[in-house]
Amino acid sequence: MSSNGVAVATFTVAINRPRTNQAGEREADFINIVAWQKLADLCASYLRKGRQAAIEGRLQTRSYDNKEGKRVYVTEVVAENVQFLGGRGNENGDNSGYDPGPGFGGGNKPSGGGQRNDFDPFGDPFASAGKPINISDDDLPF
Repeated sequence: MSSNGVAVATFTVAINRPRTNQAGEREADFINIVAWQKLADLCASYLRKGRQAAIEGRLQTRSYDNKEGKRVYVTEVVAENVQFLGGRGNENGDNSGYDPGPGFGGGNKPSGGGQRNDFDPFGDPFASAGKPINISDDDLPF
């Protein structure tokens, strides 16, 4: 909850880069996401580490002065639509009790059912929806 009582969810999404580095290892980028109101509640309910999601939104840069009086800039995606894709259901790896349903966003109207694997003809990062992401726990910032 924000200071004025509006639901807010902040989380980080790991996105695999399409190519490996010179050492043959796959790298990932970690993108900060913020969701508000009902979408924040849905994200808090359905998203967990290892679950896949397609997130649409806008980039936002904001700044604040930290405790040392230094200006800090933060760039994040403000989520306007989230598609809850397949993935791990719980810590045991099954999906019992987990029904991601359709995506929700902008006014929390359903934005289409299920998985959208035909979204980007140039290399959809969510094309393997429902399959595990190969990221080591050591690579995650949380």
